[in-house]
Amino acid sequence: MATKRRTEPPKRKRQDESFDLVEWLQQKIGGGRGDQGDKRTLRKRTHFSLWYFVIAFLILSFINTQLLREKVTRLQYSEFKKLVTAGQVQTAQLGRERIRGTFNEGNETKKFLTVRVEDPNLVELLEAKGVKYAGQAENTLLLNALSWVIPPLIILAIWIVLLKRMGPGGAGVMSFGRSRAKIYAEDETKTSFNDVAGVEEAKEELEEIIEFLQHPEKFRSLGATIPKGVLLIGPPGTGKTLLARAVAGEAKVPFFSISGSEFVEMFVGVGAARVRDLFAQAAERAPCIIFIDELDALGKARGANPMGGHDEREQTLNQLLVEMDGFDPRMGVIIMSATNRPEILDPALLRPGRFDRQVVVDRPDLHGREAILRVHAAKIKLSPDIDLNLVARRTPGFVGADLANIINESALLAARRGKHHVEMEEMDEAIDRVILGLEKKTKVISPRVKEIIAYHEAGHALVAESVEHADPVHKISIVPRGVSALGYTVHTPSEENVMGFSTKAELLDQMAALLGGRVAEEIVFSDVSTGAQNDLHRVTSIARDMVKEYGMSDRLGPIAYEKERRPLFIGAPSMIGGEREYSEETAQAIDEEVKKIIEGTYERVRTILMDRRNLLDQIAKLLLEKEVVEGDELRELLKANEM
Repeated sequence: MATKRRTEPPKRKRQDESFDLVEWLQQKIGGGRGDQGDKRTLRKRTHFSLWYFVIAFLILSFINTQLLREKVTRLQYSEFKKLVTAGQVQTAQLGRERIRGTFNEGNETKKFLTVRVEDPNLVELLEAKGVKYAGQAENTLLLNALSWVIPPLIILAIWIVLLKRMGPGGAGVMSFGRSRAKIYAEDETKTSFNDVAGVEEAKEELEEIIEFLQHPEKFRSLGATIPKGVLLIGPPGTGKTLLARAVAGEAKVPFFSISGSEFVEMFVGVGAARVRDLFAQAAERAPCIIFIDELDALGKARGANPMGGHDEREQTLNQLLVEMDGFDPRMGVIIMSATNRPEILDPALLRPGRFDRQVVVDRPDLHGREAILRVHAAKIKLSPDIDLNLVARRTPGFVGADLANIINESALLAARRGKHHVEMEEMDEAIDRVILGLEKKTKVISPRVKEIIAYHEAGHALVAESVEHADPVHKISIVPRGVSALGYTVHTPSEENVMGFSTKAELLDQMAALLGGRVAEEIVFSDVSTGAQNDLHRVTSIARDMVKEYGMSDRLGPIAYEKERRPLFIGAPSMIGGEREYSEETAQAIDEEVKKIIEGTYERVRTILMDRRNLLDQIAKLLLEKEVVEGDELRELLKANEM
């Protein structure tokens, strides 16, 4: 449990200050502040490890003195002389103070040791009895000392190496319970709000957190407490982690960064220990910010395990809930987390007193995208003719990571072409590359297939320019890109539609533009190809949503026939379909209405293309000649035929 901050007490002399092995080891293995953990915890673990060293030393001493000691018979010198005289001594090693050797006793050969006395006739006696003898250098005091000192030094060296491997932040057994959070000091977090663009509302929400960390007395004087936790919610790539780092950089406080998945291990209790250690470190460095990325990996709703039981992840989550309840909010420890799946989080995490404030970091609008582009474009050399507003218009739905990728790709293309500045040509190609994939100019396409593709894309473009509510055409191309795109038509939205708001007329015109390629193939070639597969999927999806969710069917009326469960931000359909709450007759009516809407739009598109068949042929011919036709060139062609 975290405690209130207090002034540091005067240092008292410890009993072991005369020789502090821990201090010496910390200098050798790099212990200290930052992500290596706090000194007090290292001292505790090191003293615990010293017992291993003592036990190993005692075991070595026992082995050296008892198990490895040779069995030697100690003889008096007179007994030794008698054995020599009796012819029982086989060998003798004559030292200045001792005599070692072997002798026979019955059928057994034994070793002996005796103290040598002055005896000038000893060598003559040994030669007379045929004893093999030799001189022996005596062990000095230094050699005896080394025999005891060297083995402990070897053990100490091995212990230091293991301690370094298993130290704070390492992956050894001794560090399982240590938090793996990366710790950035006050002067290490260089990110500020100037590096974050396109999320102005989120920045305004977080400015209060910064003010509390910088001037806590302003809030404490009124009895107010800052929210304990701030949850950043938004799609991937919108800058949630960058925003949290910017808060720490603006407040000039330490920043603890860790992923939710780093808490959970295969060993029971490790995750909870890491949570405790993280909050203990944060309490000692308060005021500070703890940032847990991908919170859904740790905070998934409990009880969702189909096997039942109280697994390790739930224990870790329980410990996080306890720690968030336990520490004093006046300490200045702010917990920030990020997730793109808030719907699966445990409700206990979202209640007041834990993650009190939820800040949505959504996809940027047109002005936000332009601001993000300017932040990233400041790092590269741009040509004066580049219009970042036009780039922002061409990238609806893009997040900050996508826009940063576009800027980087355009710079790479310019460098590859030997240019000194990034021009609009590279920017356009970078957008197409990010959206559709690499251009495949070397892909061999037969003239027949190329003609079908040209009429298909011409049909898309002509219908889009003929209906009222479709987005204007930016570019038409019959150059293959990516995995399966043999041609493509790019639209630039005339108005920003971040919230997904559309009228019935707009949806019908969008369906018409999608069906233009399929209808053009049918009119020109009296046959259809597989190139309209994706178009048909999108058309069917729009028509079904109009009937089932938007109530745009005159026959079925303003009724929503299905509750669809889908993630809020990751942009993928739910794996579990919504429960059907209507009868078979209603299902049949829905199918009939969907078919009616699609067939009606199909006939409408057919009428448009039949009436403008001459224009369709001209656009297709222009595509076959140039392969890429810009939107302005297309509109000039249409305007010339209308005059």
